[in-house]
This record gives sequence, C-alpha cells and structure tokens, in this order.
Amino acid sequence: MAKTTVKGTTIKQAKAAAPAGVTAFTPAIGRIPIVDVFPSVSGGRWPAKAFAGEVVPFGATVFREGHDAVGARLELEDPSGAVSSYGLRMIGVGLDRYQTLAQLPTQGAWRFRIRAFSDDYETWHHNASIKVPAGIDVELMFAIAGELFTRAGADTTRPAADRTVFLDLAASVLDSAVPATDRLAAATAPAVLTAVESAPIASLDTFSAWQPLNVERQRAGFGSWYEFFPRSIGASQDADGTWTSGTFRTAAARLPEVAAMGFDVLYLPPIHPIGEAFRKGPNNSLTTAPGDPGSPWAIGGAAGGHDTVHPDLGGMAAFTEFVQAAKTAGLEVALDFALQASPDHPWVKEHPEWFTTLPDGSIAYAENPPKKYQDIYPINFDNDPAGIRAEALRIIRFWIAAGVTIFRVDNPHTKPLDFWKWLIATVMAENPDVIWLAEAFTRPALMQSLAKVGFTQSYTYFTWRNTREELEEFLDGLSHETAAFFRPNLFVNTPDILHAYLQFGGRPAYKVRAAIAATGAPTWGVYSGYELVENVARPGSEENIDNEKYEYRPRDFEAAEAQGLSLAPYITRLNQIRNEHPALAQLRNLDIHASDDDSIIVYSKYVAGEYTASGRPDGLIVIANVDPYAVRETTVRLDVTKFGLEPGASFRVTDQLTGDSWIWGADNYVRLNAFAEPVHILSVQYGPDPSSETETEPPTAPDALSGASTESPTSSDGTDPH
Repeated sequence: MAKTTVKGTTIKQAKAAAPAGVTAFTPAIGRIPIVDVFPSVSGGRWPAKAFAGEVVPFGATVFREGHDAVGARLELEDPSGAVSSYGLRMIGVGLDRYQTLAQLPTQGAWRFRIRAFSDDYETWHHNASIKVPAGIDVELMFAIAGELFTRAGADTTRPAADRTVFLDLAASVLDSAVPATDRLAAATAPAVLTAVESAPIASLDTFSAWQPLNVERQRAGFGSWYEFFPRSIGASQDADGTWTSGTFRTAAARLPEVAAMGFDVLYLPPIHPIGEAFRKGPNNSLTTAPGDPGSPWAIGGAAGGHDTVHPDLGGMAAFTEFVQAAKTAGLEVALDFALQASPDHPWVKEHPEWFTTLPDGSIAYAENPPKKYQDIYPINFDNDPAGIRAEALRIIRFWIAAGVTIFRVDNPHTKPLDFWKWLIATVMAENPDVIWLAEAFTRPALMQSLAKVGFTQSYTYFTWRNTREELEEFLDGLSHETAAFFRPNLFVNTPDILHAYLQFGGRPAYKVRAAIAATGAPTWGVYSGYELVENVARPGSEENIDNEKYEYRPRDFEAAEAQGLSLAPYITRLNQIRNEHPALAQLRNLDIHASDDDSIIVYSKYVAGEYTASGRPDGLIVIANVDPYAVRETTVRLDVTKFGLEPGASFRVTDQLTGDSWIWGADNYVRLNAFAEPVHILSVQYGPDPSSETETEPPTAPDALSGASTESPTSSDGTDPH
C-alpha cells in the first residue's frame, strides 16, 4: 500500500513527531479524502473483472475542506508491472465524483489506485481569472504564479521542454512592466494547460489502496453461444418407432451451419452415459419405453461417469475429432459440468458418503418443489469435502486435456460457495483461459456471489424481463450497477425455459428478444430450435412440449430456411452487426433514452475512436417495439451526448437491419411494425454535417404493413411523417 501523506509528512513520521502526552493515531482517511473507489468489489475483497479489450471506467469521490481545487489521477499497473497514469475528470458537478476510461488490452492480473492531490495551479487559475481582470491583488496573484512555475520547472520528472516553459514563465509573470492581461494570458495559454493536465502542479498527494483487477481473455466477455444436443443431430426413427441416436460424427455436419450464423461458442449438454434407474420418458414422464434416451443430466451408468462419453455418441475418439472440427469451423466447444449423479453412477457404489441417506435408508433425489428429479442424486458436500474436491478437479483437468476450456456449470447455486472458490481458483492458476458460465437462476445475493468468487459469466433474469420498464431497469443494472463483477450471458431460451412472451408472441417476439439480447450485452446465447420459432409449451409448464431433454429432436433447418420460415438469416445478421460494431463488444457503455410510448424501449451503445481498431468512434441506437401484437408510433427523445455528439447536433443514422437511412436530431418520430421489423439498430454517422448530403430514398415507400419507419425531420420517403 502506498504511503499516505499528512501535511507533507508520512503517517509514520507524524506518529514519531507526536507531542509528549498525545497518543499517536493512524487516520482512517488521507489528507485529501478518497472514497467510493471503483471498480471495486466488496471493498477489494474480490478482484474486479474485465476482459481483454474492454473499456473500463475508473474513479472515486475526491474532495477536501474549503474552496481550494483538488484533482485526481488513475495509476494503472499492468501484469508486467508497468504503470500508466490517467487524469480523472469530474463527472458530476457538486458531487465530487471523478472518472476516466481506460482500455485494458492484455489478459492477466492488473491493479490500480487513485491519487488525489491539492491542485495548486487550478486553485491559482480560478482565483487569478477573477482577481486580475478586476484589479484585485494583481501582483500577489503573479507572485504565487511565479512560485508555482519555479516549482514545476525544478521538477526533473517533467519533460525538458515543459520545464523550460515553466522557468521562463516564472520570470515573465513577475515582470510588472508587462500588462497584467498579457501575463495572465501567457500563464493560462493552451500549452501551459496541456502541460499541467498531464502532470499537475500539486501538493498533499494522497493515495487510495491498490485495488485488484482480473482481466480475462476476450471470449470471457464477448461472444455468441449456440446450444444443441449432439444426439439429435442425425438421429433417425425406424418404421417400428425405435430411434437411432445421432453421433459426434453426424453432429459435426451441423458445425459449419452454426459457424455461418456467426456463433463463436457451441455449448453441449452433458455427453456422458445416462442412468437407467428412474429414467425419465417424454415430457418428463415417469413412464419410459425401450429406447427412450433419458435426460443427459442423469449422469452415469454401466459405461462410466463424468469422465466418459456416451457410447451412442461414438466414444472419446469421436468427441476429440468433434472438438477439432469445431475449432476448424471457428467454434469453441463448451461442455456441461453437472456435479450430480444418476442412481447408476459408479460414485453411488464407490462413494456412498457423497450422497444424502435418508432415515429410511434411501438416497435423497433432487427436488425443487413441485419439480422432482427422481433420476438424479445431488451431491452432499459436507460428508467428504476433500474427496469431492479432488474428484471435481480431476474431472475438469480431464476435459481440459481433451481440448475443452469452457464449462457451462449446471445449478452452481446448489453447491457451496467455498467449493467453487477453491475449484475455480485452482483451475485458473493452472489455465487462465478457462471460462465458467454459471447456470444460476436464483436469488440475487447468491447469483452475484457466484460471480464474485470466480464465475466468468452467468445466466440472468433476462427471460423474465419483457416489458419496457423491466428491460430498462434490467439492462441499466447489468451495465452499471454490477458490471465490476457480474458478466451476463443473455440466453434467449433454454431447454427448460419457454416464457409466455415467446409462447404467444410468435415470430415478432422471437425477433425482438434476439435483437435485444444480441445488442444489450456483449455475450448472448440461443438454444437450437429458436430459429424455427418453436413456441409450443407443455401444458402447465414453461418448457417446450416434446422437450429435447427427454427425447431425440432432429430438425430440418434447411427446409425451414428454404421456405422462408427460419430466423437463421436474422440471427446471422445480428451476429454480423455485433462483429462490425465495437460498441457492442462493451458491457459498461449502455445508456437508456426516452420514448413517449411505454412499449418502445430505446438505448444506445458508444465507444470513442481512441478505443477502436479503426480509430473511428462507433455509436448505435437500438429502438425496439416490445409489443409483439401491434404497430407502435412514438417520439424517441435522445441525449445525443451519450453517443459522442454535441447538444443540438443533427446526424445521419442507418438501420443495420434494413439499410434505410435518415437524418435525425434529439427528438424523432418512429413507427415500428411488430409484424415486419419490430426493431431498429441504427448506426450513427460521425463526420460532416449530414444536412448537406443528399437524402436517398429506400426502394419502396413505406406503408402500413412494410414495417418501415417514417422518422423526422426527413422521412424515409421524403413526406411529412405527421
């Protein structure tokens, strides 16, 4: 920890110099108070998170007594030990809140601290700008300036050119033969302001404690996930109704199609042998027929357990070939890690102490009343914690050796936090590229604590947030309140979750949810079948009917696309937009804007040119009609400063989904047809004044069914939109 100064002395020196009879003490706060440092997780108990390439806000609340100016800087140390310094700017006048942005390019253990100080030059600048023009204390003001510039000129850490400027100024500001206005102008010239901004003329330096910051690889924070069951790809049914399972070799044929849609990660449910005892039948039935495959989460059987591939899928050799084929297609394979067992798992005989035995002698099966999972035994982590930890670590190491570095963890909230803290820390010390996705649909405190102890990403409440009000609160919270430690993966559906919004909203609802998931967070996911608008639920449940968890579900994706029924082209375009616009690769840059319609949500994402590979700023405005049953018209009201423009600016926007283009300002008329294009994803043009450009018309004029918007001040067909 850095030394905190007290009136030019260290705390240690202050203690030693304490007068006789006066008890020395360590102040709880420095000479210049620094509080609410961010990003920080539980006061530094856990490292804050970022991913390579992320633009992260750093800052603190900094203030002092009286009226003298204070300043603050960020000191950022990268994994090599190199320290960079950034000036902080006040982001809330009267709130003493200071912030800067910094991009973290490399993976590893970073740390940062905030330096606060008395900004002596700024105090003088403020006072002199008032007093000198008024003829008050003129020579006194320049005497103070002379002392400041002399001090700066003697500072050997400054560039030689700046030191020369300051020493010259120290002499010239004292020359009373020169008009006071000229001396003031020289002392506040742009070159001087630039020099003191990069290295303030300051005193009373105070430092916060160093804060840890863990930067993970880019895929930890930015990616598109696709889930499928390999047993369904290539599965076939004979005339007598019996099924033949798909294999990893048949599933490999689907890999180029998944990659062509723009996905980066392919997530596989458990691929292990499935137990026979209490095996579930179609639609979670307790009645099974010969050949029913059972739930992949009922892990373990005669063929083995968590370190075995189901024989029907082709065994370990076929899996290894599949992983390599996925890499060739540009996909990483994510494997399900479910710490539980079927009654037939080898663990049940070899380690009965790993389970809970009830008073009647039976082993407790998994329950989440009213749901019952008779085919699954949960692990009891308290009977033999050392043995369970060793086995879990062995399994993870086994699959890492097989080429898997992403794990989707099933129900981590039903296992102890200290177990996950130990396991993740142990694995990450060996292989920092591993990514952990928590499937934790649970209470906020537990869900967020899983992220704090090490989970890279988490499922969220996104599926249950469907109204404008719900989505605004949800997206704003993810982007700002929890972004220091909680990284969302916005899956639009899962085998377990088919929300009523999708059941009854039809194709419009599916488009809206995909667009918001793909743009609202840097990581999103799709479970196979979403592109086919599979929206029929099992009566009385939130699950798809004929759920793939319990039966084979081959799909004819090609036929659906040929008939124009598939959303695959729409999903493909969403992923293209994500890869073309660096603003969508950031989590903390989302801002909510207003609209006059309760069913129209508006948000923007922006990244400055200094943080993009092209050097150009990137801004997007997303406008979604979350009412899947209607055409909605409204005025959207934008704070254009949130995406890098000056108040009052007019600018061109281009819809990345349709190609239509308009000139916009702060207030704009929008019409979104749920049955055509319910969402705008508008890119902002930065550059010359767009009013000087020629407006181009779309191929056809908008009508009541086209879904095109008619935005002001210039509509898409050149007519008055009102």
